Amino acid sequence: MLRSLLTAASGMKAQQMQVDTIANNISNANTTGFKKNRLSFQALYYQTYRDQGAELGSGIVDATGLQVGSGTQVAGSAMVMEQGQLELTSNVFDLAIQGEGFFAVDQPNGDTFYTRDGSFRRDQNGLLRTATGGSLNPPISLPPGVMSINVSETGIVSYRDDQGANQTVGTVQLTRFPNPMGLRAEGANLLSATASSGAATSGAPGQNGAGLIQQGSLERSNVSTVEELVSLIVAQRNYEVNSRAIQVSDEMLQTVGQLIR
Repeated sequence: MLRSLLTAASGMKAQQMQVDTIANNISNANTTGFKKNRLSFQALYYQTYRDQGAELGSGIVDATGLQVGSGTQVAGSAMVMEQGQLELTSNVFDLAIQGEGFFAVDQPNGDTFYTRDGSFRRDQNGLLRTATGGSLNPPISLPPGVMSINVSETGIVSYRDDQGANQTVGTVQLTRFPNPMGLRAEGANLLSATASSGAATSGAPGQNGAGLIQQGSLERSNVSTVEELVSLIVAQRNYEVNSRAIQVSDEMLQTVGQLIR
């Protein structure tokens, strides 16, 4: 009975973390470029009372054995890299990625992060930056007085000068990883490379598997509120069932205690 208390408690802890993850997904349902998280679970240690194939006597062997588990635990979490819906904004500095890849941004402290959030803006020097001050890598710098740009699907950034001629100022590159689910979330819509994500590979949009750029749009979060609410109900019910198992174990212990009175 003491085992059942601890086993059910492990289930409650796991479901609590599940609820925490779902709550974070729902809270970021309107966050640009957000990728939802999903937990995976694994069984804890099993105590073996009798091995499979153990002799039971008279040449008979146990076909299944006897094992009792000790609960569950969260094995890990992973970002789901499904494409989010593209939302038209008509802002010339808003860029969305249709397909694979990330924008590389250099932070003021020199660190390089990656993001699917393409809500850029120009600073006083003409550089395209994120809301947190990070600049595109490689940088895109606009000449003074240029207020409108054109960004092609392949990332070529141009503007029309006073004579009506198109002038190219650079190319927005996209960065891909062998395992994008291995990226580390840093907050502020930023991701960092890890040993699990693999080495970054940068290139022009539309080449070597990279996606295309859609100007005047932003990628919405890939969180489905309906799916998250269903998962929330399931997690709540699992939590309740585990708490019921603790209650039953407690009642059984009370019964045992009353036997000696």
